[in-house]
Amino acid sequence: MSCLDCSCLRRTPVKSISQSKDSTTSIYPHWADELPQCWIPPVLGGHKMPVRYNEANNYELQQELGKRFNNLTTIYLARHTPTGALVTVQLTDLDDCSDEHLKFLQNETVMSSFFRHHNITVPRQMFTVGTWLWVINPFMAYGSASNLVKTYYPDGMSEILIGNILYGTLKGLNYLHQNGYIHRSVKGSHILISEDGLVSLSGLGHLYSMVRRGERATVAFDFPMFSTAMLPWLSPELLRQDLHGYNVKSDIYSLGITACELATGRVPFMDMHRTQMLLQKLKGPPQNPLYENTFPCEESPMKISRSGVDSGIGESVVAASMTQTMTSDRLRTPSPRTFSSALQNLVEVCLQQDPEKRPSASMLLSHPFFKQVREQTHDWIPSLLPSLAQHRKNSRVGSFPVIMKRYSYKTPNEAKEWTFH
Repeated sequence: MSCLDCSCLRRTPVKSISQSKDSTTSIYPHWADELPQCWIPPVLGGHKMPVRYNEANNYELQQELGKRFNNLTTIYLARHTPTGALVTVQLTDLDDCSDEHLKFLQNETVMSSFFRHHNITVPRQMFTVGTWLWVINPFMAYGSASNLVKTYYPDGMSEILIGNILYGTLKGLNYLHQNGYIHRSVKGSHILISEDGLVSLSGLGHLYSMVRRGERATVAFDFPMFSTAMLPWLSPELLRQDLHGYNVKSDIYSLGITACELATGRVPFMDMHRTQMLLQKLKGPPQNPLYENTFPCEESPMKISRSGVDSGIGESVVAASMTQTMTSDRLRTPSPRTFSSALQNLVEVCLQQDPEKRPSASMLLSHPFFKQVREQTHDWIPSLLPSLAQHRKNSRVGSFPVIMKRYSYKTPNEAKEWTFH
């Protein structure tokens, strides 16, 4: 039974969740398929997450930062008034969520709250106000790696900065893999950077546990409901959806695409029609995507259906968009930069067509590309990025007045608290 199940939709009172000693025994029975009783979550403790409607009084919502989750969730910059600390608040009206959305929230909030690793973003607090779910996360002052690329590095980041960011990402990814989870959504926009340079892996809504009924599976067959925007980062075996399945090595492929994203300012496969992308990924890129286009410009590897009828791989759709795609300047223009042999090798081993030939996350941590990062005595990331004052000015974060001093909530008699199995 999902922790966001039909009892929540009926708003029937159930016990609140909190990371206490009692919760370690009371939660497991409701996660029979996800967290078998023999599964031990990584180091419980830390932030408590009581479900109290009046917790909203502790936050001043200062600025809307954006929307996500098909616009069902609004993200605000907020101030925790008792301490003055800046945080982000994600507000979601659970009445508007489908079953698929509720499952996504289950992974991103409830399941991820058990993780304890400084390179994994987990909620600091979670509570409900009527039908609204409040999720409080730490404020990552520099935002995501992809936003940094768009704002400051349109032609790609320096290799030392890439190394620091990917090294922190790999440590978080290795933690997930060791505990039997596949992230399934590794990309630049899910890598967050704090004011002091901490790299934190977010985007946990598509987590998949390989631990089932007390045993750890070797492969997964579940295909998550991704938006098409995620497709360029996904591995060939995950997209193929065949009887061979996929495993944690699919995250390593996504890391290789992310490395290209940070190094060149472009995402391989991004400008392709998704059917072309699928075929090219299954075939394998002809060159290292750090330098060359990931789709031959002179000739399409596909033959267009003369009948105009889709043969099963989307040929009729491809025919309509082939001209525009094949003339894309971004596909034709190789990167003007020269990259080290270590970075080239990192990308090549991550993008191996055969997942068994890709190294594990723990093996990649000792890759020569990260040698300089491993030898650092302190975190270099803040010194490699623009000053925080400049970044705040460019991003306009914190430049707006408070939009609502307190969140307006119903009285205790009117507020029906949403709690979770």
